Amino acid sequence: MDERLMKKCIGQPVPEWDMAHRLSIDRPAGPEVQDFGATFSINSTFMDVTEPSFLDKQWVLTGAALAFLGMGIGPYIYGFTHASPAPAFWLFVADCLALITMAVFGRIVWKVGRGLIFSLRYRPIRFHRGERKLYAIHARRYSPKPGEGDVVWEAPWTKDSIFCLHNEDTPFGKVFHIRHYTVDDQGNVNRAFSIGREWTGKAQVEMALAQWNYWCKYMNDGPNGLPKPMLFHTRQETLRESFLFSMYSFGMRSPAFFRILMMPQILLFTVLRFLANATSRDPVWPAAIEKISTIAPDDPYTEPRQGTPVGWGETVLAQERGDYPNNPKAQVEGWTGELGGKLYAAAWLKNPGDHAATPIARGAQ
Repeated sequence: MDERLMKKCIGQPVPEWDMAHRLSIDRPAGPEVQDFGATFSINSTFMDVTEPSFLDKQWVLTGAALAFLGMGIGPYIYGFTHASPAPAFWLFVADCLALITMAVFGRIVWKVGRGLIFSLRYRPIRFHRGERKLYAIHARRYSPKPGEGDVVWEAPWTKDSIFCLHNEDTPFGKVFHIRHYTVDDQGNVNRAFSIGREWTGKAQVEMALAQWNYWCKYMNDGPNGLPKPMLFHTRQETLRESFLFSMYSFGMRSPAFFRILMMPQILLFTVLRFLANATSRDPVWPAAIEKISTIAPDDPYTEPRQGTPVGWGETVLAQERGDYPNNPKAQVEGWTGELGGKLYAAAWLKNPGDHAATPIARGAQ
């Protein structure tokens, strides 16, 4: 979920539901370990992952584009009322209405489109094993000093850090995402950012918990034995990738008839996503973070490497050839829980305290 929609929690205590559904960094959150399309790269030192707006920004941009068109109602009102003689009072009222209309829709354009146009193409979140921290690029710095880079937020990878599964009611239904909170001395939120991707409906909570296990296994045990990601996202998005992002946002396995029916919307998404990327630049890490993120030339776990598919198009073709695994995943080592993934996720949602803190009996990663 776009961070700009989270500001309502700033200055407030962590939501009660979120505190009840905290995620532990050293206890498995289900029986499976799996990535679901949230990875840029992996090596022995760090893993770069996405944040939700990277996958869904074409939807937000469409809202901004519609609001921009809505601004045109103002000039239309002005032209219509001034096309023929009318009392000065009614012309004044119409002019005020035109200005208010443009101001309202203009504010929506600014609020929704800001951060996507003339900004950053992507905002990676770095899981750094050596530093035991998460580094999240938060926003573009337009006039950085030498070595300063873009704005970065930090989150320690400790038991005291507040990671949780957050839920949000939207016009499209209930969505979930993994969130980190930073709080002040009074326990009020001063920073919040989400990690990975968004999950739609309770049926996908099992996937969210498996994704959390994926990150925990990397941070706690390293990349050895970690299943391959669903795919490695490209950092240099082409028009073709923008089209595939837009098409798959309606469902990875949507039937051809549905995709043909939605093709006008898919093409609009493609144009808007490509425009956003064309007007933005790649993120720049501060020199201090680059210094601690050196990758050994002989690191056997560096991915993607030569021969590894990158992006939707290459990965799908590689899977069809059998060169890249389809739906790669692993089981949590030592898991002895009685419930499978879906049943465990459903039970955890209802009574997280009965399932999140059971220690050795349920295995540890």
